[in-house]
Amino acid sequence: MSSPRPAALLFDLDGTLVDTAPDLARATNALRAYHGLAPLPYAVIRAQVSNGGSALVTLALGLAKEAAGHDLARTFLLAAYGEAVADESRVFPSLSPLLSAWQADGRPWGIVTNKPRAYAEPLVEALGLAPGALLCADDLPVKKPDPAPLLEAARRLGVAPYACWYLGDHLRDMQAARAAGMAAVAVGWGYVEDGDDYHHWPADLWFETGEALVAALKER
Repeated sequence: MSSPRPAALLFDLDGTLVDTAPDLARATNALRAYHGLAPLPYAVIRAQVSNGGSALVTLALGLAKEAAGHDLARTFLLAAYGEAVADESRVFPSLSPLLSAWQADGRPWGIVTNKPRAYAEPLVEALGLAPGALLCADDLPVKKPDPAPLLEAARRLGVAPYACWYLGDHLRDMQAARAAGMAAVAVGWGYVEDGDDYHHWPADLWFETGEALVAALKER
């Protein structure tokens, strides 16, 4: 797929647009503390953030998703996270000026995330972000890697899917973008697990840093 300058940018939220790992790490270690366990190193938790709350429960307590007590622990973790979704979370520094310039040019952008709206919406608002479309895990009957949320975001922005770039830090993001007919853009600054080479994902473009992404957009 050729990847000319996009008419619209769509972002995954955690690990792509916003560094949410500090607040999720706090909640994860709060769960461990509740069970009398020592905190895990930040880097260990960060690598699992894109896999969602259930993965963080498994990391924290060793409880598989089907295990007794997992759902209760997940509820505890999400409650702890929901108390302060934006205490330390920040837009990745190189992306703030990109969004400002993009909006100043009147170009549409949006967010498509597997994060539930109860956490995504207050986070986006706290950071002063104003996406033209925000699609969350519970907005449709399906979520990524299904392409439906991406297609709905493009529809709300009034942009054809083929004219969108979808940026993400997980394999499912690339799968969703490909299925939606969008340019799949893999980013290396997010929460990529050890041993998972994002260059091997089925993407159209790969960027190690936000600065590289900004430079590439200026060239188009």
